[in-house]
Amino acid sequence: MDAPRKVKPGDRVAVVSPSWAGPGVFLAVHEQALRRIRAELGLEPVELPTTRTPGSSPAERAADLMAAYADPAIRAVFASIGGDDEITVLPHLDPAPFRADPKPFFGYSDNTNLLNWLWMHGVAGYHGGSTMVHLARGGGIDAEHLRSLRAALFETVDLPITPVERFGDEELSWEDPASLTSPAPTVPSPGWVWHRPDRVVSGPTWGGNLEILHWNLAASRWILPPASYAGSILLLETSEELPPADEVFRMLRNAGERGLLEQFPAVLVATAKASNLGHRPAQEERARYRDDQREAVLRALAAYNPSAMAVFGIDFGHTAPQWILPYGGRMTVDGPNRTVTAHY
Repeated sequence: MDAPRKVKPGDRVAVVSPSWAGPGVFLAVHEQALRRIRAELGLEPVELPTTRTPGSSPAERAADLMAAYADPAIRAVFASIGGDDEITVLPHLDPAPFRADPKPFFGYSDNTNLLNWLWMHGVAGYHGGSTMVHLARGGGIDAEHLRSLRAALFETVDLPITPVERFGDEELSWEDPASLTSPAPTVPSPGWVWHRPDRVVSGPTWGGNLEILHWNLAASRWILPPASYAGSILLLETSEELPPADEVFRMLRNAGERGLLEQFPAVLVATAKASNLGHRPAQEERARYRDDQREAVLRALAAYNPSAMAVFGIDFGHTAPQWILPYGGRMTVDGPNRTVTAHY
């Protein structure tokens, strides 16, 4: 599938809430994100009726998505945040406006539902980006996030995705006004871990949040025949719900039994978030959690795709900073040279 069309400074972009309408609950955070869309990106944000309306029905949220794609003046679509029920929006979507004007969509976490649905209909998007989480950050927009966002929006470029020196998996409560001005804490990054780096793989990407992919597998209707994904690069990341390693293995095992896991010659696994607002373990415990998750992924690959190359610790999931990666667009994973490149 072709990469989404590029945006120009001054263009209008939609900010939508396909899942949870967080902007209606934390208005100051939402409005800070809107200001930064104007100031940092030179774009004009446009809200839809459900953007800041908690409790909107799946049909109403679907109508907003279709309206954003049907409006020729809107040139990109940003998710405000994730949630937990976007899968209920998908049955209400008509593919026609998305195919007619395949503008870029940015989201992750529960928005894996829409990214996967778009992929099924031949429309590429971008994994990453939440206006409230990333553009409204108290310490400012992370450099990696802004660089990859600009590349996705405005440029045709091959961008190296590189390890970060420091990262964080703690967020500040939006109920605290300091979250608008203070950066979240960071620690030294554990770096990348390569598995079977013996080849160069270049191909389209697919995947996203593992828990949401598992829901799509369970629903069945939102997964294509396994051969449809052959040769793609699999993106995997887990959420703030902190799934244990055994559950990560079981979800991947189910994908393996479906014949899906064997389709991917390369797998990119994000640095796992190991804390949330209600659970702040010591850094040593967080490191063990990430190690256990890596072993769970390797166990599944050993059973269902033993020749796959994998890279662990890439920052594209629920930790910060977050690289925005193509979804359906192309990436190159060069094992011998230990490089990962996103083609925007």
